[in-house]
Amino acid sequence: MGIKPKSPREALQPEPAPGPPPRSRHVRNPFVILTNMAISLAVFALLAVGAALYFGKQTFDQPGPLTEDKTVVISSGSGLSGITDRLAAAEVIGDGLINEWVFNLGVRFYKNETKLKAGEYAFKAGVSMDEVMRDLVEGNAVTHSVTIPEGWTTAQVLERVREHPVLVGEITEIPAEGALLPQTYTFTRGTTRQGVIDDMKEAQSKLLAEIWDRRVDDLPIETPEELVILASIVEKETAKADERPRVAGVFVNRLDRGMRLQSDPTILYGLFGGEAWLKDRSAITQSQLQAENDYNTYQIDALPPGPIGNPGQAAMEAVANPSRTRDLFFVADGTGGHVFAETYEQHQANVRKWRQIERERRAAEQERSTSGDSVQSN
Repeated sequence: MGIKPKSPREALQPEPAPGPPPRSRHVRNPFVILTNMAISLAVFALLAVGAALYFGKQTFDQPGPLTEDKTVVISSGSGLSGITDRLAAAEVIGDGLINEWVFNLGVRFYKNETKLKAGEYAFKAGVSMDEVMRDLVEGNAVTHSVTIPEGWTTAQVLERVREHPVLVGEITEIPAEGALLPQTYTFTRGTTRQGVIDDMKEAQSKLLAEIWDRRVDDLPIETPEELVILASIVEKETAKADERPRVAGVFVNRLDRGMRLQSDPTILYGLFGGEAWLKDRSAITQSQLQAENDYNTYQIDALPPGPIGNPGQAAMEAVANPSRTRDLFFVADGTGGHVFAETYEQHQANVRKWRQIERERRAAEQERSTSGDSVQSN
């Protein structure tokens, strides 16, 4: 077939573009259409989930909306939803539904929904949701304390524990005298009073066993219970730590010689029990000294039937390892301490000095009182 020649003008004209190819039958197939739609939706869903995770992670990690430090109490048994509501109400994580949703899902994402602990928590301003979660998981709750002085009776200890405003519940088991270890105990809000008492008993039992194992030989005490009894007397006789071994040595020497201990605090405990020091009963009368009293070591031989308080670690260690002296007596020296003596004659001289100090103090107090009344009258 021949080729028709083109004129110069026709040769300069572009060739017309070919038309689009006819649509494939497969594209028009309903299955293909549905597949394409599913893939598109899946892509959009993945993008949406990714965006949500990114937004949630950013919100979970960034500083929170809390504008000032705040303390929040998480009750036991609240559950994740209850904890989330409590934190939102306190504005620790924000009070919007989105913030609650982010915190709830964030805790679940880290698989901590069953690890959150109850307690009283102090959150700083700007705390993030991640930091809140970690505090709750680690139980970094606010701690409180109660301090029990050495030598306090069980009645005094129970009164202090009952009065503590953070502890809860009642004391259901009254411990024996001498069964508690005086020291400072820390706890979180919601701790029971009985729980604190149990901790004191456990601490005393453990420490007493250790001290008993370290005691020196040939002590005139046969059981750990007798060590506590003598330590409770030492505790009441002196508040000076450096004197406790020497006071213990005096009582050990007396027991070795079959002498009576003659300790004034035992008289008070025998008359008034654990409430002996709830009131000022520093002066012992002659009638009290002569009254029938199972604890009166002026009347009974050897140790009283039980402790007269809860001795601390230092007093128990002093009894387990007392000073090696020949001292048999001691009396106050007017400075808060005591002066010791090996013989009764030395002791009597020391007593006379102490009586003179007492007389001078009373005279000085009377003079101050008289001068005070004179100033008021003028």
